[in-house]
Amino acid sequence: MPLSPRVPDLAALELLLSVIELGSLGRAAKAHGISQPSASSRIRYLEQLVGVPVLERTTLGSRPTAAGALIAEWARDVVEAAARLDAGIDTLRAQRDSRLRVAASQTIAEYLFPKWLMALRARMPDTSIALESGNSAEVAASVLEGRAGIGFVEGPRLPRDLESHIVAHDRLVVVVAPGQRWARRPEITVRELAATPLIYREPGSGTRNSFTRAMTEAIPDWQPNVALELSSTTAIKTAVAQGLAPAVLSSLAVAPELAAGTLVSPTVQGLDLDRALRAIWPKGQRPTGPAQDLYAIARRPV
Repeated sequence: MPLSPRVPDLAALELLLSVIELGSLGRAAKAHGISQPSASSRIRYLEQLVGVPVLERTTLGSRPTAAGALIAEWARDVVEAAARLDAGIDTLRAQRDSRLRVAASQTIAEYLFPKWLMALRARMPDTSIALESGNSAEVAASVLEGRAGIGFVEGPRLPRDLESHIVAHDRLVVVVAPGQRWARRPEITVRELAATPLIYREPGSGTRNSFTRAMTEAIPDWQPNVALELSSTTAIKTAVAQGLAPAVLSSLAVAPELAAGTLVSPTVQGLDLDRALRAIWPKGQRPTGPAQDLYAIARRPV
C-alpha cells in the first residue's frame, strides 16, 4: 500500500529532530550543512504537508508545538529505522565491492586484462578479483548464469539476453611459418585463403566466429577447411611455427612472434578482419561497483 502524500520526507523529519535537540533553527541548519533560509523552507513544507504548525519561534530559539512534539516522537523511530537501513545498504555495498569475478575470452584475458587489472588495483586495492578465461560462448554463459559480474568477448554474435558495449578494437591476421610459401609474399587473395586448410580455434571461440563472419561476407558459399582444431592460442602458434598449416589469430596474440620473425603475416586482399572487443552483462543490469570501474578502465584508449 503506497504511503499518503502527507508523509514528510526523511530530510524534513531529521531537521525537525535536530531543531528540537539543538533548540535553534540556525544551529540545526548548520549541523545539516544547509542555509537557515533553506532550513526554514523545509520546515514550512513539513508544516504544509501535515497541516499543523510544528515549531514555535521565540527570541531564545525554536521549540516544538504540542503537535510538533508528537510528530517528532513518531519521526524518531522512522529516522532510526532509516539509519539502520542505510547502514545495512553500506554493508551490502562493501560486500559487493570486496570481490569481483570477471569472465574474459582468451585473447582479452591474456593480452589486455593484465593492464586493466593493474589500473583497477590502483583504484580498489582491497577488492579480490578472480578471472575466468574461456571462449566467447563460455564467457557469455558465465555472465548469463551470474557466475561473473562482467564479461569481455571477441565474438560478433551474442545471446539476446546480453547487452554489449565496445571497449576496444582488434584485427585478425593470417600467420604462417617463415618457410611457408606465403611467407615470401606480402599479400594473398581471399580465394587462396579459402582454398587452404587452416588451424582453427574450437567452435564457440570469438576468433573463429569473427573469421567465419568475415569470410562469409567475402564469399557467401564459403565453408571452413579445417586442418586442425585447438583450444589454445599458444598451441596454435606453436603448430603454425612448425609449418603444420597457417592460422588466423588476433594481432595482439601474435605481435611478439611477428616482431621476432618466428611467424610471418601476409595481408589478405578483399577481406575485412577488423573486429570489436566488447564488455557484456545481462540486459537491464548495468555494471556496478568494481565491475563498473573495470568497464570504465577497459574503455580507455590504449
